[in-house]
Amino acid sequence: MVRKRIESFKFAFRGLATLIKSEPNAKFHLLATICVVSLGVFLKISYHDWAILSLAVGLVWAAEALNTGLEFLADRVAPEWHELVGNAKDVAAGGVLVASISAAVAGILIFLPYIF
Repeated sequence: MVRKRIESFKFAFRGLATLIKSEPNAKFHLLATICVVSLGVFLKISYHDWAILSLAVGLVWAAEALNTGLEFLADRVAPEWHELVGNAKDVAAGGVLVASISAAVAGILIFLPYIF
């Protein structure tokens, strides 16, 4: 049982590596995550602010991972263009956009008082 749990983590980390290697937007999210963490450390933000930023960053990564997974699956199941598949991909991408905008707003609201 423990071995299977360990293997599931291995698969999850492999999935994250695939996400970063295959998606240009994930590379941007990685850079943004590094910048946010670095700025948070530099500005010595509060634990409360770290909690909010952690949730915001995690939400973006989760949305991007789900979007990419849906795209991989859709491309395998329906390699030819289909309106419903296109709609599904667009909606998933929209979810990433909403998560990213929310995270950016949270970052601005948290960092601005520390900067000014």
